[in-house]
Amino acid sequence: MDKKWNKIRQDFPLLAEKMNGEPLAYLDNAATSQKPRAVIAAIKDFYEKENANIYRGTYALSQAATAAYESARKKLAAFIGAEADEIVFTKGTTSAINLAAFGYFRWQLGPGDEIALTAAEHHSNLIPWQQVAKATGAKLVFLPLDKKGAVDLAGAEKVLTSRVRLLALAQVDNVLGTEQPVKELAAMAKKQGALVLIDGAQAAGHLPVDVKELGSDFYAFSGHKMLAQTGIGVLYGRRELLEQTRPLEFGGEMIREVSLTDASFKPAPQKFEAGSQNVSGAISLGAAVDYLTGIGLEAIRDREASLGRQMAQGLEAAGATVYGYGGGIVAFNLPGIHPHDLATALDAQGIAIRAGQHCAQPLMDWLGVSAVARASAAFYNDESDVRALVQGVSAAKEFFNGTR
Repeated sequence: MDKKWNKIRQDFPLLAEKMNGEPLAYLDNAATSQKPRAVIAAIKDFYEKENANIYRGTYALSQAATAAYESARKKLAAFIGAEADEIVFTKGTTSAINLAAFGYFRWQLGPGDEIALTAAEHHSNLIPWQQVAKATGAKLVFLPLDKKGAVDLAGAEKVLTSRVRLLALAQVDNVLGTEQPVKELAAMAKKQGALVLIDGAQAAGHLPVDVKELGSDFYAFSGHKMLAQTGIGVLYGRRELLEQTRPLEFGGEMIREVSLTDASFKPAPQKFEAGSQNVSGAISLGAAVDYLTGIGLEAIRDREASLGRQMAQGLEAAGATVYGYGGGIVAFNLPGIHPHDLATALDAQGIAIRAGQHCAQPLMDWLGVSAVARASAAFYNDESDVRALVQGVSAAKEFFNGTR
């Protein structure tokens, strides 16, 4: 194993633990990532040295916490090529998409308008648009996928007509790991006058992201999938669109003036951040950005792609059906064995994968299966994890087939 990646692996304390008495091979990174010591230390330092509510105090501790929170916002803006006032802290990708859906598009769409999606979307980038369509009379239309789950550009051009007001899709889907041609699709949509929302949950922290270059008007992602703690995420929105977006939560800190019968709100992003915020979450996300940037997003992308390719090749050699792979994500099944049974068998061997529909039931229908197993590697995984997975699948196959 490369010394660089071996050293990086040592930064993640949980990877040295055991699971069910076996060395841990953690391959559920598409669900949530592990946390490096630098991020854990940033959270610990905040609670030990700076813990106070932000904005509200004139004392030094509160001012330090506020500065750390806003510093994280600036880091996130630079990380994706945005401005600080275009970064809204949310609970995660789901709440970010819902803010765009019900704070903006709910009030912009009507009968005759169309929302373009794909069958590969996570439920968090499908169900909000179903609800917006029901509320506004807009119609959902779907871009065609090729055999690998990528959007067919020629077919997409036929769907992206002047009736489409929004294109919403994942940059990388969470089942097959397919990286969609979002830049090209965004250009097509904009040519027709549509806006573009990109679900970056599986992309941010795994490959370079520049929201302006991609052509996204809104971009949503989660901290816990890119080394930060849970309960923190980001909605990027172009400044002029955030100005038109209505807040979904109301209360302290987001207001400018209040009377007994009315209130006016602060400008974005503060108008979307009512109440006491997840300060440690934002700080952890800022620390994660520092850590990822220190490694390099291109290097991370190449590393995860290599591990994913190794997993896919090893699993196919072990007799698994591989439905698709991209980045560090591989979707597969063992013929005749339910993926939940396979995941349980691997758990007994210290191997953590995900099994089920992965919040992508329409994609399961498109694949023609009820569920799949999913192994997802991050840059801190190594070849020993790949070997453990392949050997574990082979052992499970022998066990369930009664040949052992």
